[in-house]
Amino acid sequence: MSEINLNTNLSSCIINNAPGVKEGKAPVSGSSERDAVNEIVMLEWQAFDKVQNEGGRASCQDDWDTFSIMRRSQYDTWTDEMLDSYIDDFYTANENGWNLITEKYARMEESTAPECYAKIKDALPEVDDTKKAIVDQIAGIQVEWMEQFADQYPKAAANARSIHSSEDTTDNTSYETYLRGELMTYSARTLALYGQFIVKLAGSGKNLACMIMENTAKAYGYESLKALEESL
Repeated sequence: MSEINLNTNLSSCIINNAPGVKEGKAPVSGSSERDAVNEIVMLEWQAFDKVQNEGGRASCQDDWDTFSIMRRSQYDTWTDEMLDSYIDDFYTANENGWNLITEKYARMEESTAPECYAKIKDALPEVDDTKKAIVDQIAGIQVEWMEQFADQYPKAAANARSIHSSEDTTDNTSYETYLRGELMTYSARTLALYGQFIVKLAGSGKNLACMIMENTAKAYGYESLKALEESL
């Protein structure tokens, strides 16, 4: 498959620091206790390193510490079955010469840089209406969770990305747009497992955004997300 050159500002697509974490705060650990989490994060990092951007290499492509914390904080919430399925997605994509991380950022450009997206969209795998509908449903739930997180932890949320796709610009990629781009890269099996995971969390009254941010706070040495908020 031909290489896609993105117009995306990659530095706006990865949180350059954990929400609310004070600048210079060092992580307390460099890996997860779960091998599958470490494997998927490394697969993503290797793919992220190869993303081609029209503006040149972004600084976040050389920031392993921040990247690994952000991604581990997310994947440490996943079930083993979800992790195994997504790892399979990556190996399948790699065998086919396809970069899932390039695809993720390319799909974000539909919202952040529509004119640029129009030039590359035909190079992307087709997404059927069923997958789009599932992504819409999942994104709706997770955007609400992120809004709840921002209400409950306003100081920690102040440095996080904006929440809604309506806030996107060429230099700002919202949480919603990032999420949609990522979900679109999942295989049917991974997306189904992820959807079941989201429904189960919602049914039990849990908030995935808060769970991920709790992991992030602890990775930077805070006792809890509440402790991080109180330190600001």
